[in-house]
Amino acid sequence: MADKTVFQKILDKEMPAEFVYEDELCGAFRDVKPVAPTHVLIVPRRAIPSVGELVADDRLIVGHLFRVARIVAEKEGLTEGYRLVVNCGKHGQQVVPHLHLHLLGGKQMGWPPL
Repeated sequence: MADKTVFQKILDKEMPAEFVYEDELCGAFRDVKPVAPTHVLIVPRRAIPSVGELVADDRLIVGHLFRVARIVAEKEGLTEGYRLVVNCGKHGQQVVPHLHLHLLGGKQMGWPPL
């Protein structure tokens, strides 16, 4: 069995985090190194390594993650909008090999997001 990712340890309550949402499919918690006033990570409980490893059966969990993003954005008061980011692989700057959405808000975002 592979070692747990840091996100799996957080979801399993083996490491501390400030949760803003939890259900049976995912958890959402504040990033420890925020890049925006609101920076929440939305992580499925089942460890999917990355977008690049999604299969057809993952469509329901991926849809759920986006639904949770909307719920958390409303809860956080992001009425002026927000950004969702998914990093994939080395060139995409994915640091933790566990699929997750970054919910960023609370300030005007720039474009392009490089």
